[in-house]
Amino acid sequence: MRYALLLFAASIAIVPPFPAQAQESGVKPDLAKAQQIVNTVCAACHGADGNSPTPVNPSLAGQHAEYITRQLMHFKSGIRSNAVMAGMVANLTPEDMKSLGVFFAAQKPKGLAAKDRTLVSAGQKLYRGGSAASALPACAACHSPNGAGIPARYPRLSGQHADYTFAQLQAFKTGARGMDKDGKDVNGRVMAQIAARMSERDMRAIAEYTSGLH
Repeated sequence: MRYALLLFAASIAIVPPFPAQAQESGVKPDLAKAQQIVNTVCAACHGADGNSPTPVNPSLAGQHAEYITRQLMHFKSGIRSNAVMAGMVANLTPEDMKSLGVFFAAQKPKGLAAKDRTLVSAGQKLYRGGSAASALPACAACHSPNGAGIPARYPRLSGQHADYTFAQLQAFKTGARGMDKDGKDVNGRVMAQIAARMSERDMRAIAEYTSGLH
């Protein structure tokens, strides 16, 4: 079983990175325009500095620029389905989305504190070591031991609202996220496979644990 976990972890390590053309468009990010967009479009849900005041909405401060840009592109193209976000990105250009990624990545996360010690303990074990019983790989393999993630590949999880992380894990398990019909959300498909191996308690435990990482 240990060997199976290693093979699974190796398979997700070779997921191709964010396309080069999306990372480097040759256009310098317009941070002044990004600030305007944040003030008029993003701040109500995600906070003016990217630290979301509401647990159901993700904090974007300190998140990898490439990841934010990619998600905005997915919302606009329909790869990721969300009626609210589809409306928010409708008028954004590729350059706007790149600028927003850079803007939020530069903001400082305020950090959160985990609340449930029992869940934190269970989440720490799963995050660091996975579960041989369910062939669940360690989250740290892709999202790093401190939850910082890997730029251009895997998102930062540290300090994210537990409610939001839990909701996304549920979405991956049900196929509401990561199972686009054209198979373009490569990392999303990987997460759908991983979430399928998780119980609701596993999801809550990991969400609680990562919320307190710094």
